[in-house]
Amino acid sequence: MKKSGKLIGAGVGLAAVAAAGAYFLYGERGAKNRERISGWTLRMKGEVLEKVEALKSIDREAYTELVDKVASRYAKLEKVSASELRRLTVELKNAWAHISKQLK
Repeated sequence: MKKSGKLIGAGVGLAAVAAAGAYFLYGERGAKNRERISGWTLRMKGEVLEKVEALKSIDREAYTELVDKVASRYAKLEKVSASELRRLTVELKNAWAHISKQLK
C-alpha cells in the first residue's frame, strides 16, 4: 500500500511539473515568454519545477515560498536585472492558479 501511495504522489508531482512547464511556455503569454527567455530565466524555472517535483505535498503557500527562495538566490547574480526578476517571480506565482487546476 505504501508503494502505491508513493507512486500516486510521484504522479501528482509529475502532473504539476508538466502543467507548470506547459503554462510557462504555452500559456496566455507563452509566445512572449518564449521570445524573452534567456539562460537564467530558463534555469530558474527549471529549478522551481525540480523543487516542486520534490515536494511531498503542495499548496499555494508552499509553492510561493519555494518561488521566493529560488528568486532570492537569483537576485544575487549580476546579470539578472531586478525588474526582470520581479516580473518572472510574479509570473511564477501567478502560475499557481493553472497548476492547482491541473492537480484537481
